[in-house]
Amino acid sequence: MDKASNKKAAQTVELNVYDQFHFYDELKPTIDSVFEKAEETNDRYLEYQNFGKSVEGRDLHFVVLARDKEAVDKYLNETLPTALEDPESLLEKLEDGEMGDYQVPVWINNIHPDEVEGVDAQVELFKKFALEDEITFNTGENKQEKAVTLNVDDVLDDVIFLYMFTNNPDGRVANTRANANGFDLNRDNHYQTQIETQEVTQEIAKWTPLSFIDLHGYVSGFLIEPTTPPHNPNFEYDLLYGNMIEQAHSMGDAGISNSAYDSYEIPALDYGDGWDDMTPAYTAMYAMLHGSLGHTVETPALSQNGYDAMYGAGLGAALYVTENKDKLYKNQLEIFERGVNGEDDRAVDEYFVNAAGQSIGRTREGNANFFPEYYVIPVDEKVQKNPLEAAKMVDYLLRNGVEVEQMLITARVDGTVYPKGTYIVPMDQAKRGLANAMLYEGDDVSDWGAMYDPIVVNFSDLRGFDLEEVRDEDAFDKLTKEVKSVKLPTGKITGNSPKQILSNTNNDTVKLVNKLLKDGKTVEKALETKGNVNKGDYIVNTTDLAKYKGYYFEATSAGTAQKVKTEKLTLPKVAVSGSAQLKFSVKELGFEVVDNAEEADVVVSDRDDFNADSLVGKAYVGIGVYALNAVKESGVLKGYDFNYTSPGHEGLLKANVTDHILTSGYEANELLYTTNGAWITSVPKEAEVLATVSNSNDFYVAGWWPGHDAAKGQTLAFTQNLEDSNITLFANDLAFRAHTQASYRLLANSIFASVSSETAKQGQGSVKNENKKQLSEVGRSLLEQGRDRE
Repeated sequence: MDKASNKKAAQTVELNVYDQFHFYDELKPTIDSVFEKAEETNDRYLEYQNFGKSVEGRDLHFVVLARDKEAVDKYLNETLPTALEDPESLLEKLEDGEMGDYQVPVWINNIHPDEVEGVDAQVELFKKFALEDEITFNTGENKQEKAVTLNVDDVLDDVIFLYMFTNNPDGRVANTRANANGFDLNRDNHYQTQIETQEVTQEIAKWTPLSFIDLHGYVSGFLIEPTTPPHNPNFEYDLLYGNMIEQAHSMGDAGISNSAYDSYEIPALDYGDGWDDMTPAYTAMYAMLHGSLGHTVETPALSQNGYDAMYGAGLGAALYVTENKDKLYKNQLEIFERGVNGEDDRAVDEYFVNAAGQSIGRTREGNANFFPEYYVIPVDEKVQKNPLEAAKMVDYLLRNGVEVEQMLITARVDGTVYPKGTYIVPMDQAKRGLANAMLYEGDDVSDWGAMYDPIVVNFSDLRGFDLEEVRDEDAFDKLTKEVKSVKLPTGKITGNSPKQILSNTNNDTVKLVNKLLKDGKTVEKALETKGNVNKGDYIVNTTDLAKYKGYYFEATSAGTAQKVKTEKLTLPKVAVSGSAQLKFSVKELGFEVVDNAEEADVVVSDRDDFNADSLVGKAYVGIGVYALNAVKESGVLKGYDFNYTSPGHEGLLKANVTDHILTSGYEANELLYTTNGAWITSVPKEAEVLATVSNSNDFYVAGWWPGHDAAKGQTLAFTQNLEDSNITLFANDLAFRAHTQASYRLLANSIFASVSSETAKQGQGSVKNENKKQLSEVGRSLLEQGRDRE
């Protein structure tokens, strides 16, 4: 303050964790500024792409930086297609020194935008390689620090840089790990239920980068993958591991030489277990299925040091690729060659070990080859239980760079008749590892003491469509043609009756029923099986159904449906308590979601917040170990109890399903999935059991669940009708990360029952909270055992 004039001086000061921080809204202007400066100073090729929109409508910013446009066009239109179709020809050129001028892509990525250095370090790397002639930085060699200078034009003779500044724009704005739907996108690169992962993984498949660096935080040390075992058996690990170790060292040496950190960790060398790459959920692991050297890089804390280390790691990655390009590309080509030749090289087996460190190799189950010759995906309704999900799987494979063919004629192959139009996935292709990772049954890795995340992918069982392995070589030779796109099926009205029966066999039918109810149309539910009507089927007016296009349903003419006992449905109001994934799934099914239980007809929860006092006049659907425990501690259900090993224990289980209105549309024997490590040990006397774990010795199919034998033959789900309410409990998952869509109809059936006078409002006894307790040791233990990866 100037005392003479009484005037105050003011200065606006911007405070951030480091000077290079960018808000999301600053990213595009910064990118544009670099483009403008580059146009003035050099002739390097820069291309901006917007992959699409996030959940909240924000752009997914992506930049290609190359020597020139010809380098990009040659890679995408010549080098890469040849690598995928005829890798042997390029391997011969490399061997003979005749490869000539070629570039390989290095993709730098961030998927958790609240791990903020991963965005800003990319921006700085982009600026340097776009604008500078030389980049000098420090690195280490034999623990001796030295200066290294990269001539950028020379680097661009070898590399095409790809910058995906953040896969999650909405999270950058909100400073959250999750996207606007509440999903951790670094758990969705295989499931691809979220729009952001669908867009980004499609581009990873398109570019098939040689090196993929995903920038993260925060863990206890400066960490650079590769990982601990167990490893996903669909990786050609012997062709990846050595190079990934070397690149990790190059990144780590540069990271600590350009920051205040004095060490780095490589889990493969420094950890025993617990930081594995068994699941392709993570972006870097997903990229490895494309033959990429995939690294997740972690810093210890949000700081200038973290930023500096990330920036250094990016330079170290570029240095390693430019110094070893031919060797690295040769190994990627050999990955593709194994796929094209259908070769299951035993050199990988030493990397696939059990918890005792013994090599167990790939699980071949008596077959000569871990990979089948073909996967067959029928679409004809006579042989496919869910044609819509089958078609969606084909679309997924095509989007992810997998070749798919289709039967030109109906033909008998090895005693089985395959209708015209059947989809065939030939496994003699470069990206067979990616196809197999999504389609194979899975592995049991329960001997390991720690795992980072659930590992079962298995689209056919978790999404609910029929799939067949064929192991006869050339079985479909000359019977198929390659397909480039797929048209999703829609339903067709049959006959001329005034009403149609919609089979309760797929999720699109549930969506259609909810849309009809929202529009005030009449929908009845069959309460018995009779003639061509199954208990739980929906009956609608033909004139109403004809107005709704784009839905898939299986319809039959009602015929004698009027003689079947039915009830009229109303649209339930659903309160969802718990995970974002559960709320997302309920909304995806088209139900009306309300904000609080007071407004609701049914409360659906996977949380430990069961409130018996607010349950009168409503139904409750509890899913998973926390809901199981909350209901137990309430004392509402006499005779009910459960047990568990640990939340997060995962398994695909053979299950026996009871014939019940709530299990409508399911077979007597199904595969059900859990990530709860729990089972129900006793049910109330008046309860009806819906599903049990199979009593067979081979009930456990795949996953990580130490102690799973205790679940054998135990109850998975039951329902209890009360005087003025209903409780239904599931120990298994119905909406895990929106991938367990084959179980969605168990959820939908339970929700519809909440407004059913026949199935939810009758029963014995009433809701009484006779045993209110503080959270027990079991409850506290459950809360303490929640687990998640980075």
